[in-house]
Amino acid sequence: MGDEKEMAFLDHLEELRWHVVRSVSVIFIMMIAAFVYIREIFDHIIFAPAKIDFPAFKYMCEIGKSMGLDELCVTELPFKIQSRNMTGQFMMSLTAAFVIGLIVAFPYVVWEFWRFVKPGLQIKERKFSKGAVAAVSFLFFLGVAFGYYILSPMTIWFLATYSISSMIVNEFDITSYVSTITSLIIGCGLLFQFPMVIYFLSKVGIVTPQLMRKYRKHSIVIILILGAIITPSGDPFSLTVISLPLYMLFEISIYISSVVVKRKLKEEEEAELRADQASS
Repeated sequence: MGDEKEMAFLDHLEELRWHVVRSVSVIFIMMIAAFVYIREIFDHIIFAPAKIDFPAFKYMCEIGKSMGLDELCVTELPFKIQSRNMTGQFMMSLTAAFVIGLIVAFPYVVWEFWRFVKPGLQIKERKFSKGAVAAVSFLFFLGVAFGYYILSPMTIWFLATYSISSMIVNEFDITSYVSTITSLIIGCGLLFQFPMVIYFLSKVGIVTPQLMRKYRKHSIVIILILGAIITPSGDPFSLTVISLPLYMLFEISIYISSVVVKRKLKEEEEAELRADQASS
């Protein structure tokens, strides 16, 4: 009996290994493709939020003009990017290529994980998990878009224009720049998974909308802490920019939880009614 259990465990472990191998392989392939075009990626994607013609700055200027606040128009970003280490540019090329490969391959990685978990689920659990891969991927890309198009340029703008003395010139290291952008984008992509986490926790009965409403005030503190972790700069502007949408996700999650709980109660009532009809 013990040998059978050990073999079953080893079989699952072997299956998991192949799922991981395929996921890593796809990430590696996407990473190589990104590395081939790394110069174009840096010029037109990674360094784009540091240019005054970036869409976020254009919209911010239009909003500022409509409100009579011309100072919201970004006319310059006073900083330079340097590489102070001999291997700095090469290592950041690898880092950027890996991050892009991970982002592009994310839906496939989630699908592989789903394929591993699916056989162990019951029919009912598979039913309410239908579309999970698409939902997780959508929320991840939504978070990545928010981190790239909104949070990254706002953070760059704040840190580039913040000064404690006119004698100090902002010359950011390429390692610092890439790590900041990466943490913002990946962090937002992961945090935007919160509604999906609440959906599944509500399905299994761990979380209820009443519980979330009860701890709403506590959630604000947690959101601020998470925002501070995501924004390496720690500046209040970036913290506000990331905390507001996170709080909106929390409120959306309350609604999702309430819908899930209502459907769950309705299904239980219908099951009880069918059982009563069958017994009579």
